[in-house]
Amino acid sequence: MSPVSLHDPSHRETLWELEAAFDRGDMVTVFGACTVEYDGRAASSLGEGARLLVLKPDGSALVHTDEGRTPVNWQPPGSEHRAAVRDGRLRVRSSRTSPDETLDVRFTSVSHLASYPVTGGRGVDVVGSEADLKQRVVEEPSLVEDGFEPAATERETAAGPVDVFGTDADGNPLVVELKRRRVGPDAVGQLARYVGAVEREEPDGVAVRGVLVAPSITDRARDLLAEEGLGHVAVDPPDDAAGAADAPDAAESDGSGAAGASEGVGRGDGDAAATDGSGADERT
Repeated sequence: MSPVSLHDPSHRETLWELEAAFDRGDMVTVFGACTVEYDGRAASSLGEGARLLVLKPDGSALVHTDEGRTPVNWQPPGSEHRAAVRDGRLRVRSSRTSPDETLDVRFTSVSHLASYPVTGGRGVDVVGSEADLKQRVVEEPSLVEDGFEPAATERETAAGPVDVFGTDADGNPLVVELKRRRVGPDAVGQLARYVGAVEREEPDGVAVRGVLVAPSITDRARDLLAEEGLGHVAVDPPDDAAGAADAPDAAESDGSGAAGASEGVGRGDGDAAATDGSGADERT
C-alpha cells in the first residue's frame, strides 16, 4: 500500500487513519500542538507545544521537538499504541505492563499525519568498521608508529582480546586498541586494562606500551592517556563516511553527563532513548 498523507486533518480523520495504520503495521508520524504526560517509574509532563510523534509497529514511540537528535520522551519496543478522541482532543497513548508505564500525548490540533508501510532495509552495511581499521593497521603498521611489528590480532588476555598486539622498534610489547569513532575516557580505561593484563604475563622489568588508535578523542581522554603513560594516534577507518568520525561512540562521553535535549522530560537520569536492543530499557 502507498503511504498516506493527511494535511490539517480533523481529530476524527486522524483517529480513523491511526487505527487503520495500527492494523496494517505501518510506521506513523503525527505533527501538531500537543501536551505530553509520562507515568511510570517516574512522572513527568510537558506543556502544550508543537512536536513530532513517531509511532513504530514494534511498539516504539518517540516525541521530538525542533532541537537535538534525542526524543524528549519515548516508549521502548513492546509497547501498545492506542488512540481516541476525548474532550475535544486527540489522545494517543503508548503503554506497557512490564514495567507499568504510559506515555500519553494529547493533541489540540494536528497539522500533518503520515503513515508508511516500511519493510526491509533493517540491516546496516557499515563502511569503515573496526575490522577495516584493523586490516589497515596490519597492512600498514607504520600508521601506529615507525618500527611497529604486528604479531597477532584478537590476542587473548585476562582482560579480554587485544585488537592488535606486537612489538615496537625497541622490541617492547605494544598493545593497540582500535576505535572507528571519536572516543572518551571509557576507551582509555579499556586500553589500560589490556596493558595491565599483558604486563602481568611478561617478566618483571618488561615495559608494555599501549596506543589508542581513533580518529579523535575528548580532552578528558587525552588527559587520562597522559596520566596512564599511554599514547594516541589519529587514524580514520578506510572509506569512512564524511563526518562520521566526529560523532562519539554511543557509550562514550567526556564525563560531563551533558545531554542533547533542551526540553527533556524527567523519567530517570538522562536516559533518553537508551535500550539494550532487547526491548528492556535502562531507566531507573
